[in-house]
Amino acid sequence: MACTSCSTSDGGAPKGCGNKGTCGTDSCNKLTVFDWLSNMNLPNGEAPFDCVEVRFKNGRKEFYRNTEKLTLSIGDIIATEASPGHDIGIVTLTGELVKIQMKKKGTNHKNTDIPKIYRKASQKDIDIWSNARDKEEPMKVRARELAIAQKLEMKISDIEFQGDGSKATFYYTANDRIDFRLLIKDFAKEFSTRIEMKQVGFRQEAARLGGIGSCGRELCCSTWLTDFRSVNTSAARYQQLSLNPQKLAGQCGKLKCCLNYELDTYMDALKDFPDFETKLVTEKGDAICQKQDIFKGLMWFAYTNNFANWHVLKIDQVKEIVAENKLKNKVSSLEDYAIEDNIAPEKDFNNAMGQESLTRFDQPKKKKRPTKKRKPGENAIVANANRPANPNPGKPAITNNGGKPAIIPGNRPAVANENKPQGQNNPRPAGEKKPFEKRKPRPNRPQGERKPNEPKPDNRIIPNKKDEPKE
Repeated sequence: MACTSCSTSDGGAPKGCGNKGTCGTDSCNKLTVFDWLSNMNLPNGEAPFDCVEVRFKNGRKEFYRNTEKLTLSIGDIIATEASPGHDIGIVTLTGELVKIQMKKKGTNHKNTDIPKIYRKASQKDIDIWSNARDKEEPMKVRARELAIAQKLEMKISDIEFQGDGSKATFYYTANDRIDFRLLIKDFAKEFSTRIEMKQVGFRQEAARLGGIGSCGRELCCSTWLTDFRSVNTSAARYQQLSLNPQKLAGQCGKLKCCLNYELDTYMDALKDFPDFETKLVTEKGDAICQKQDIFKGLMWFAYTNNFANWHVLKIDQVKEIVAENKLKNKVSSLEDYAIEDNIAPEKDFNNAMGQESLTRFDQPKKKKRPTKKRKPGENAIVANANRPANPNPGKPAITNNGGKPAIIPGNRPAVANENKPQGQNNPRPAGEKKPFEKRKPRPNRPQGERKPNEPKPDNRIIPNKKDEPKE
């Protein structure tokens, strides 16, 4: 990404750039190298190093020899040697640092087979190069369709055109060897250009395409990481990480490269720890290690007959018990060595930057008491509870409960029809159940539909004449 296309640019130069877009690191490209020798002059009579580093699409870098002794600087667009034709790239590093980079990549600078630089790219070269780059995305979609049509188990991840547009390189990933001879013929017939197939690994694919990792930063392989070391699950075990493949895998589907960054520090810290399989022999029973805290130097042990209770011990205490066990002596119990009450409390959070407390979620929230739902007439009873007694016992009390008399403490509630015998107007006494009433049978409907003007059929049962009693 050039400085002119930066998202924070202001008038063509980044806002935070002190060099106004003319920095010595080739702006914000992938796998950039800072040229810390750019402001230093060579001794008298010393010729500058004749090789330069050139970057192509997606971080692909090659070394070329400046046989024409052109005055090149970082960011220049040049035409380089290719087979066949020429390619267009951007200069990313010049000077003595190129010799160090070549030694790091295992390239001998004295080798005569290093390709050379033709010239600085003209405007015509840049236009042809830009037109070829515009064809890559639609060509990639069509190439995937042709690969699927032939039922090949491969994934075409990227296409890179040569600077002069005479050749296209297809980068693909596959688990096994692929016979793509027929596919190349279809590509040459479809795209009318020279085809080259190149298989890359899953990590190289992620490095070419780039992306954002789970940490929120750009992928290490696409920004600065060049050597891909093997990562094992033992690295996660030493760091006491959960073996969850969804969290430990990166964009490439392999284990994250950052698991190796702090592995050496953990390995050095674990040298002072007893073995995790250490068994402590006590009079109350054997104890097995359940957990380790590498930073605090603590170990948790539990009895084999009671795994629910864990006891915290320091490393020195564990070593002391192990030494006693080697002498075939049993300690009394782990409780004598436990330090639950001796662990230093955590320091209070200092809110110096106006941030919220880090332990604000540690305390459980207080449960709200459920509000009791009142009955419709209960509000009136509570509202009239503090009123004085009814001054006129013969008259019902004045209430706001729909005209019904209120229950006043100390007075008998006024009940309508009090002296009436128990009947339909009197309420049912408390605790008395309603008598069971047998439901009348529903008459059976005749089969078929009835006409609108047809009288309702008589469903009564007519006895037979034989069943009639004789007179």
